[in-house]
Amino acid sequence: MVRRELREHIFKLLFQIEFNEMKEMPEHIDLYLDCLERASDSDKKYIRDKFELLCERVEEIDALINTYATGWKTSRMNKVDLTLLRLAVYEMKWDEEVPVKVAINEAVELAKVFSGEEGPSFVNGVLAKIAD
Repeated sequence: MVRRELREHIFKLLFQIEFNEMKEMPEHIDLYLDCLERASDSDKKYIRDKFELLCERVEEIDALINTYATGWKTSRMNKVDLTLLRLAVYEMKWDEEVPVKVAINEAVELAKVFSGEEGPSFVNGVLAKIAD
């Protein structure tokens, strides 16, 4: 799988934390990964590992988002946009393999697919402030 596909799967798993308790997520992850027929074992490990690392920092990430999302708090945000922001902020701040510009661009591209009409510009705007 290419990095974009892996990122999309991480996004889909991360989206689930808004609707499931964290103690339930290991089972959800297993079920999700079992359905990925094209994914190699190393792809599945990458998805799982990055998801788990990201979840460890959700509170810290949300604090950053709340600081830079002028007029918005994570509790009021569209859940798709919030999930995209969480993923991108993690990549920008803690994933040394992903350049900041790539993290922002990928989040915007995912917003074009999964978010509403305003999603891409909202995601881009918040991430641009965080990147500065």
